Amino acid sequence: MPTETLRIPTPDGLADAFAAYPDDGERHPGVLMYADAFGIRPVVREMARELAGHGYYVLVPNFFYRHGPTPVLELPEHIGEDARPAVMAQVMPLIHAHTAERTLSDADAYLAFLTTRPEVAAGPVAVTGYCIGGLLAMRTAAAHPDQVAAVAGFHGPVGVDGPDGFAGITARIHLGHAATDLTPEALGELNRVLDAAGVDYTSEIYPGTVHGFTMSDTDAFDPAALQHHWDRLLPLLDRTLGDNG
Repeated sequence: MPTETLRIPTPDGLADAFAAYPDDGERHPGVLMYADAFGIRPVVREMARELAGHGYYVLVPNFFYRHGPTPVLELPEHIGEDARPAVMAQVMPLIHAHTAERTLSDADAYLAFLTTRPEVAAGPVAVTGYCIGGLLAMRTAAAHPDQVAAVAGFHGPVGVDGPDGFAGITARIHLGHAATDLTPEALGELNRVLDAAGVDYTSEIYPGTVHGFTMSDTDAFDPAALQHHWDRLLPLLDRTLGDNG
């Protein structure tokens, strides 16, 4: 499968990115994938390749590019509980610096780049995200209702923007929450906000999971939950983008 390291022009410089796509010479629907806060690394590249294997062009930007190219952080091969406090001490300042304004400016650039790639089919795209990337995905979908047909967020703080954060979204949504991130009561409150926004969505707690359950290089990893994530994500993309390839 072809993979590339690319440079995306933005108003603040060049964002490096990883791309994967099918090796068949055809044009395929585009998917913008936001990694978690630990950034582009082997597990994220593997997830992008897995998704690309289902018939998509997958672009994964380094959204912390203002702080340097990938790898922005020097991470251990496995991010266990012993290593996590030191890693998070490096990550949190980057998250706080990545304002909503920066997110939206970057999203404009990422989508403009993605939709002009020669391997990407004309038509709408999807946006997915993990952890903080789930929030970035939702903000991107809200800002680009004419382009984003599907958006999915996994173990992400998708409700932090409040009810207005879902206003304007026309994409179909799937949200997969960690059991340690949301109580059933909080899930009910979030889903009522989604209902009030009039969006087409599924939103559920993945049973027995902790924050970060999709990432196999962390102690949070849950193989069954990762598969559940694919079982939700792939049909969503097929329903919304399947006729564009």
